Amino acid sequence: MGRFDGRVVIVTGAGNGIGRACAVAFANEGGTVVAADLEKDSAASVVEEIERNGGRARAHQLDVADEASIVELIEATERDLGRLDVLHNNAGIHETQLTAEARSDQLPTEVWDRVVGVNLRGLWLASKFAAPALARAGGGAIVNAASIGGLVGYPMGGAYGPSKAGIVQLTRVMALELAANGTRVNCYAPGNTETRMVTQYFEGDDGQVDEMVKQQLVGTHLLGRLIRPEEVASAVLFLASDDASAITGTCLVVDAGTLAWRGINA
Repeated sequence: MGRFDGRVVIVTGAGNGIGRACAVAFANEGGTVVAADLEKDSAASVVEEIERNGGRARAHQLDVADEASIVELIEATERDLGRLDVLHNNAGIHETQLTAEARSDQLPTEVWDRVVGVNLRGLWLASKFAAPALARAGGGAIVNAASIGGLVGYPMGGAYGPSKAGIVQLTRVMALELAANGTRVNCYAPGNTETRMVTQYFEGDDGQVDEMVKQQLVGTHLLGRLIRPEEVASAVLFLASDDASAITGTCLVVDAGTLAWRGINA
């Protein structure tokens, strides 16, 4: 018996990194997964992986910055699968995926708008339209992807950091508002994880690794290594499961000790 037997789970940004690890983990624990991603082929790829392992999943192309796209996702999920029990808001981007690194006072306005539009507005929209569906299924769980970058300051993250800090606060507000519907709302804040968003800093297109840069990223981790996506997925599934039935409105830090390191070296 899996923790998510009979439950329907949406994972946004499911095509790669933490989202992919979570989609696979939810399916391995019995959930029927809707793998939603902007990249259609990436979503299809994770569904193929899940089905090879005997799980149930379907791919859905989604742009979280587009309200109509989110509405269609929620409607299709209820129509085709009958219910929605878990929403994992994982989709997110960083300034460096759109432009070269820039200080906050030099960041192009369109980059700020895109990062905040995807990370914070998109998450709010998905939660807004998922909330009634979760209530109709008897309540459920929303798990939001914040970041250690929303809890401590990092240079060259003038849009990403505030967007992730906003997620922490939005999580608290929604937990208060949706409790009466039986829906728990939590978030998690991962540290530097082996995803494209992080490895782009030290790994070139030719596969060569800049060990100095990599060690700078690892250096804030008391565990002395990057976090694996599967380790973050374990935390996500905990928050989404009945194991966390008394937990709502909180942010679970999965940072390999970064906050402790920051405290020591403040």
